[in-house]
Amino acid sequence: MNIDFTKGNGLVPVIIQDETNFQVLMLGFMNEEAYNKTVLEQKVTFFSRTKNRLWTKGESSGNFLRVKNIQLDCDNDTLLIQVKADGSTCHTGSVSCFNTNSSKGFLYQLEQTIHQRIDENTETSYTNKLYKRGINKVAQKVGEEAVELVIEAKDNNTDLFKNEAADLLYHFLILLKAKGFTLEDIEQVLCKRNK
Repeated sequence: MNIDFTKGNGLVPVIIQDETNFQVLMLGFMNEEAYNKTVLEQKVTFFSRTKNRLWTKGESSGNFLRVKNIQLDCDNDTLLIQVKADGSTCHTGSVSCFNTNSSKGFLYQLEQTIHQRIDENTETSYTNKLYKRGINKVAQKVGEEAVELVIEAKDNNTDLFKNEAADLLYHFLILLKAKGFTLEDIEQVLCKRNK
């Protein structure tokens, strides 16, 4: 990667983002040594401007940021690192230093949980039990939930409508897994249509 460390007096800003739901977790800075250590160990290491030294996020708390993807911006002077966080990112105990309370991106976390329950063959899991019944049963359940959503759409109970919509999305994610697809595959189709 051809990172331009000269613009920031040897440092580049680094945006840390959750790899699953794309939430921005924090901003830090790296010098070339911190970047090389991050790539080598696959744990995010920053250069602390206040302590004037390298520090690996999680070195005292155990809440490491495990590297999943590194991208360089178009000017070669800012990094975006997508991570799997071992715990809270912020020193306050929050998931993010920006303290966003949004549910956006949660579908990806739910999809990951569904895949785990199925891949790990969790016997007590409703998800796994439905998946094991086969594609016909999964598809039938999606159909049932769609009909229930349509029925609730004609009434005025917003709580019931939202719950049925959630049930439909949940079962749709199981159907995607059963067919060997992901939510991202469907997003790609919608992106192509949007062009």
